[in-house]
Amino acid sequence: MIAIIDFGAGNLRSIQRALEASGADVVITDDPEVVRRADRVVLPGDGNAKSAMAYLHERHLSDAALAVANEGKPFLGVCVGMQLLFGAQEEGPTQGLGLLEGKVRLLPQGVKVPQMGWNIVEFRPGTPLAHLGRSYFYFVHSYAPHVDDDREIVGETDYGVRFPSVVIRDNIWGTQFHPEKSGKDGLALLQSWLAWRP
Repeated sequence: MIAIIDFGAGNLRSIQRALEASGADVVITDDPEVVRRADRVVLPGDGNAKSAMAYLHERHLSDAALAVANEGKPFLGVCVGMQLLFGAQEEGPTQGLGLLEGKVRLLPQGVKVPQMGWNIVEFRPGTPLAHLGRSYFYFVHSYAPHVDDDREIVGETDYGVRFPSVVIRDNIWGTQFHPEKSGKDGLALLQSWLAWRP
């Protein structure tokens, strides 16, 4: 069973439908015990980092998310959910879950913020998503992560600055874009995550 954590963000049904299209059993929940029992967990996109973390703490969902991630269960952060995998967040400012080392900062001056639309992700060879090569994905975001460990960067995107758009460390995966809104390549990425075993 896959638990999609509901922290009041939008777009939950889209990622539920995308995962179900790949044959997954999916539940949307804000119950920390359901999250703890799940085989896989998705922390979805859309929303504000500070308000998201406040809700996650209030509902004890942050503890549940940390527990399942630290147990080695597959954990996927999408958009804001990816940003919350890191610690310091300029948006708020606030502190994320701290599962990955790095900071989340506002996109650079001189570009339209938020980035909204299709952009290229270049996947690095020798990574679990190398087969996706150079593909287009759908982005909606104003902030992006700065990753301390370069080995965790699986895909990169250029938008005024080159930033990590996909990260993987062991069981923890993150995408800055929305795979559920990204057509066949987005579905292929989700299928790769579903097929991955710790």
